[in-house]
This record gives sequence, C-alpha cells and structure tokens, in this order.
Amino acid sequence: MTRQRALIVDDEPDIRELLEITLGRMKLDTRSARNVKEAREWLAKEPFDLCLTDMRLPDGTGLDLVQHILQRHPQVPVAMITAYGSLDTAINALKAGAFDFLTKPVDLGRLRELVATALRLRSTDGAELPVDSRLLGESPPMKALRKQILKLARSQAPVYISGESGSGKELVARLIHEQGGRSEQPFVPVNCGAIPSELMESEFFGHKKGSFTGAIEDKQGLFQAANGGTLFLDEVADLPLPMQVKLLRSIQEKAVRAVGGQQELVVDVRILCATHKDLAAEVAAGRFRQDLYYRLNVIELRVPPLRERREDIAHLTEVMLKRLAEGPGLSPVRLDSDALDKLKSYRFPGNVRELENMLERAYTLCEDDRITASDLRLADACGSSETGDASLAQIDNLEDHLEDIERKLIMQALEETRWNRTAAAQRLGLSFRSMRYRLKKLGID
Repeated sequence: MTRQRALIVDDEPDIRELLEITLGRMKLDTRSARNVKEAREWLAKEPFDLCLTDMRLPDGTGLDLVQHILQRHPQVPVAMITAYGSLDTAINALKAGAFDFLTKPVDLGRLRELVATALRLRSTDGAELPVDSRLLGESPPMKALRKQILKLARSQAPVYISGESGSGKELVARLIHEQGGRSEQPFVPVNCGAIPSELMESEFFGHKKGSFTGAIEDKQGLFQAANGGTLFLDEVADLPLPMQVKLLRSIQEKAVRAVGGQQELVVDVRILCATHKDLAAEVAAGRFRQDLYYRLNVIELRVPPLRERREDIAHLTEVMLKRLAEGPGLSPVRLDSDALDKLKSYRFPGNVRELENMLERAYTLCEDDRITASDLRLADACGSSETGDASLAQIDNLEDHLEDIERKLIMQALEETRWNRTAAAQRLGLSFRSMRYRLKKLGID
C-alpha cells in the first residue's frame, strides 16, 4: 500500500527534523523545503496528501504558499505554523484558505490530531457527494450555499452562520461537520439562549463533585463531549458577557477547566456558531465582545431566507407533503395550483420551518386528499396573482411591519415570564392554542 506523503516547509532545521520524525512515526513519507521556491518545486514533481508550512520564509510567506496550493493543488490541505501568540496571523491564514494552524513551540499531540484530521479529509477526495435530502433547492442561492458548505468542510476554521429563524442554520452546521474530516466524531449542538446563566459555566466546561450545591457527581461539559468533533453554538448572541470572556479563553487556549477543578483539560474542538441576530450590531451595542466576534467570525456563511429563493417552494412543498404521507394509514395529498400560488407570494418570516408547520396543519385539516388555498389559512394580505406588483409590495411592507410588532411583543412577554409559554399567553390575553400557532407562524423557538 502506498504511504501517504507530507510536504514540510520551514527554514529552521530543528523544526523540520522534529516534524519529519513525528510524521515518520505516523507512517508518512515526508519531503522538506527551506523556502517557497523549493516547496513549489516539490509540488510540481510529486503528489502530496498534506502540507505543513511556516509563516515566515526567506523568500516569502506561508500565505504565498497557501494561495499557490489553492490555485494549483486545491486537494492538498495546508496547515500554517505560526509564532506563539500570533492569533491575527493564524486567523488570516484560515481566511486565506489554510486548513488549520499550529503555534510554536509545536505541541506534538496537537500536531498528530491535525495530521489525522487532514488525512481523513483527503480520503474523501474524488467521492461524489449527493445532494443531501435535508438541504433541498436548485435555486442559485442554494447551489451557491452547497458549494460553500463543501469548501468549508475542508477547513477547520471557525464559521459564523448567519440567517433568519427557521432558515436551516443548524442543518448547515451539521452538513459542514458531516462532510469534513471530523465526521466520525461527535457533533454537539447547544442553544446558548436556553441555558440559565447560573448553570452556563458548568454546562460548557463541566464540574467536579462537591464544587457547588447540587453537584453530587463529576459532570462532563459540552466541550469535553465534543472533543475531536464539532461544537455548534446556536444563538451565540444570547451568551452573557461574563461567559463570553470564558468562552474566548477556552477557544484561544484550546483547553477548559471544570468548575471546581484544578487542572485544565486540552480539547480539540471545531467551533461553528449561529444567531438570527445581527452579531456586528450586537458588538456595536456593547452586548457582544469584539474580540470574541473576531475569533468566531473567521468565515461568515449566510443562509438565504425562503423569500429569496421562491423558485424552490414547489419542490420543497412536494417533498414535505410526501414525507407527511409516509407511514401506515396515511394517504398522499395533492396541492391545488391556487394554493401553490398563494405559497409563492407569501413572505415566510419563519422560513422553511414555517412552511413545514403550515403544510403539516393543512395536511391534517384538508378534505378529499386535496389542499386548497383556504386550507393554508393565510390572510388575503399575503398576496394574490390578481394584485399588481406595486400594491403587493405595499401589502408586504405593511405585513412585515405588523409581524415585527407582534414578534417584539411576544418576545417581551416570553422574556418577562422566563419563556413560560402559558404565562406569556395569559399576559398577552391569548389562548395557549393561539399562542402556539403564533410562535410557529413567526418562527420563534
């Protein structure tokens, strides 16, 4: 069996030797270069499965080499070696397309983990990845999104996934994980807004028995649970400022300390995060730390709202109705053309999640295995093929304005009642059934 091969680029003989010995013990063949010129010569002569390069080289920088490899040998993962404390340099390398980075002095355990992850990634090269049945749509925005997911899966860079509620941000995070080198390791999602602030440190980092009242045994935290895999921080903007400081330190040091613990535990975790809020605006308002934002937002991936890809609605509807009809005693239903027109003109503030809820309700309520426009329970203001473009735009704007007001009032009631939906409904003078419907309609989790 042909041994895998790594290219090592560094002008310091001691570091080249250390990397050669370590990778040799991992059963890799190595080739070494002292500068960018020699590295390019090796790349032109032989195929490689991995490249490790120093940032500062006599005739250029590691970024020069990253760009060269991306253009000429895009299948080769490149890891950057930077000076200790050069976080800005490492982030620039990730943005330029580097797979990952190491800091000097090189931690051999971290090096072995990085190499193993990169080689797992290389083993999938050339494999045809089918369109995931969970991320449907052939519109230009969705084709671009799938292409970006494949590209980001080949990196270890932190990714900030932005998008509206219900647009599929967690699904995108899962696909980045599943199509990358960590796919066989855990994917751990956490909703940052759902954890009480007093329990947050324990949830993230774990705790030792007896460290506080109620700590009757040692508990593993989310970072430890995700070790070797991916930690997805959903609604990261909801983290309180004290927790943001601790999270930043854990990400930078790649280590965590359990509550009540004396020693730090090294963790190897890729961080993906998301929020429906404007994170840059949260930074400007002083509610989110700029240094943490800079660390999390190495690469931003925007998930388009459903109204920006209306051409996908027909296919999404067909697939969702087919899924609803699966199972014993269930029968397929068809969607009337007027109902489809109604869906295509609706703005979907709750995005794909709202479409799913709407169709599930219509499937349950319809008669004669046929969903009509009235079964969708959409207000006439949602749009009509008989209205002109100008009047439709005016109606849409009014509806958006009214929905924004409704959303703010509901969110305020939920926050004041600590997300007790029954109490919030009573405060708003709504029945619980009506409250539940409005939460689904507005895409509020």
